[in-house]
Amino acid sequence: MNATTVRLAGCELPTVHGHFQLHVFGPATGPEDVLAAVHRPRQAERVPLVRMHSACATGDLLGSLKCDCGPQLAASLNMIGTSEYGILLYLLRHEGRGIGLAAKIRAYTLMDRGYDTVAANAAVGAPTDSRDYRPAADALTWLGVSSLRLMTNNPLKIDALRTAGIAVDQVSLSGFVTPTNRDYLQQKDTLLGHLNSSGVTAP
Repeated sequence: MNATTVRLAGCELPTVHGHFQLHVFGPATGPEDVLAAVHRPRQAERVPLVRMHSACATGDLLGSLKCDCGPQLAASLNMIGTSEYGILLYLLRHEGRGIGLAAKIRAYTLMDRGYDTVAANAAVGAPTDSRDYRPAADALTWLGVSSLRLMTNNPLKIDALRTAGIAVDQVSLSGFVTPTNRDYLQQKDTLLGHLNSSGVTAP
């Protein structure tokens, strides 16, 4: 584990999705980076089903229709909660692809005026994506995970874990397209290289 990432706290938590062991990871002096929710009712399964979910206050908490984050989180928890071994990593400092909530809201205002997601970030002085997946990899290493099935359409997440020495099989997490988020999801595919977030197969 990276020397800057430590396990800060943990507890048992019964939820509507199943029983979880919670672990909080981050620097010893804070702030927290990762909330890991581990569902493991049996010991036989060694390769967990994992979702690395970037925090999204607008989607996860408010049900925003601008993105697919809320439905992805709900679907992931349902799948993890019914799996033999599953882990949700909620990445607390990844709001707005790592640019923070205020910058994300400023970018949203520009997207409403016709900017695409990359141009909007640039216009508010923010990078396209500044997320750091090393704390998530550190948390998985602490949990003893060396191989997993990752629910994602983002190749950067796959590459980050493989770089950390973790074997990854991708599990597609699509099907959350609405009239409101369709353009944004297509931009994630065409501009950010996501793997069919929009559900539209390239010719």
